[in-house]
Amino acid sequence: MLFKNGFMIEIPLWRLGLSLVPILLVGWISFRWGAGAGSLSVATGRMVLQLFVIGYALSFLFVIQNPGVTLGVVTFMILISAWISIRTIKQQRWASYRDALLAIGVGGGLVYLLVIFGVVAVDPWYDPKYAISLSGMVFANAMTAVTLSAERFDAEIRSGKDSVHARNTAWNAALIPQINSFLAVGLVSLPGIMTGQVIAGADPMEAVRYQIMVMSMVMGSAGFAVAIFLKRRTRRATGTSL
Repeated sequence: MLFKNGFMIEIPLWRLGLSLVPILLVGWISFRWGAGAGSLSVATGRMVLQLFVIGYALSFLFVIQNPGVTLGVVTFMILISAWISIRTIKQQRWASYRDALLAIGVGGGLVYLLVIFGVVAVDPWYDPKYAISLSGMVFANAMTAVTLSAERFDAEIRSGKDSVHARNTAWNAALIPQINSFLAVGLVSLPGIMTGQVIAGADPMEAVRYQIMVMSMVMGSAGFAVAIFLKRRTRRATGTSL
């Protein structure tokens, strides 16, 4: 949200379209380099559509103070994030989905509960402005980490590595984005939530506290989810009971 002279700077649709120009160039590179631009086109279309839909939905949900509705939305996020996280897996998809659902639901859920009830101490806990917004960050990052770990674990297994080596390699690979963000924050990047709060006029030190909470939340949810997922994948690969 950008402000000028105390008023929010609105972005008309035609100028918003300019932000898609870099995506068109990336798609052209993908096409030229043989990967095709189909998946990027679909992902971009879904991104735009889903964000407009969620914008309208949040406008409605933020008015509702109902624990059932909030829990329903959070549950829906977990179910969808688990399904998206296994998109690179071609075999045993339902078993993998159960693994991802458990990993993201438990790993991300524990961190989510800690933040809602302990760190932020939202009152009421089901206030959609916090409960839904924070859940999106928790489960989305857990989803991405599980996807990276699944892809790397399967690649290591296919190359003939044993399951323990595959697990360790996948664990390190899955946490690269989080570790990079920890190293770069404040030096290379100003993260989204902090930037948004500062632009909106919040005290920079208060924004820093929120950002530390968010980054800790992201690392924790990603790490727990990947650990649970890889533990189950390792047991499945070795044929031991789950």
